Amino acid sequence: MYAYYDQAKAFHYGSISLIAEPCRSAHFRALDLAREAGAILSYDPNLRLALWPSAEAAKEGMLSVWDRADVIKISDDEVPFITGKDTLDDDVAMSMWHPGLKLLIITMAERGCKYYTKEFHGTVDGILVNTVDTTGAGDAFVGAMLSQMVDDMSILHDEKRLREALQFANACGAITTTKKGAIPALPTKSEALSLLQETDAANH
Repeated sequence: MYAYYDQAKAFHYGSISLIAEPCRSAHFRALDLAREAGAILSYDPNLRLALWPSAEAAKEGMLSVWDRADVIKISDDEVPFITGKDTLDDDVAMSMWHPGLKLLIITMAERGCKYYTKEFHGTVDGILVNTVDTTGAGDAFVGAMLSQMVDDMSILHDEKRLREALQFANACGAITTTKKGAIPALPTKSEALSLLQETDAANH
């Protein structure tokens, strides 16, 4: 187990494992080990309110690991739960920022995503596809995004490269919605790049 963490480049976590013991304590221990190993800590709150004893417990649990993250990906429908605000403007987004955060992403389904770093922020347009099942789209997005940054975190200081990485992540998320199921719908890299080429050609 410890050898695994020594080799890890990223540790991605959610909030569901914080609901009850002993999973909660294991979650915190895993975060400590990943941090010691120098891994990127990536957090997707992934709110599933029905699994928590109350909304208050859910919010407290979700925020209990918020400040640990290097990267946070949150969906637009989760922002009001965390912030108490119904808008997605920059002030609301930055109210979720913490001093150790390197990248904040707000995903907006077919409308793409917003991104915030310490140096710049912006929006990357989504990709329209024939949606069949949205299960796993967020996971595909995060996995694709992390795959683009784990080997070179300097991408967070280069807006052009970050936007390209997020375009790739958008493509992976979009393709995942075109098929039923989460794992079976995950695209290959070549499928995502092909969709990006098609989209670019259609826009020019």
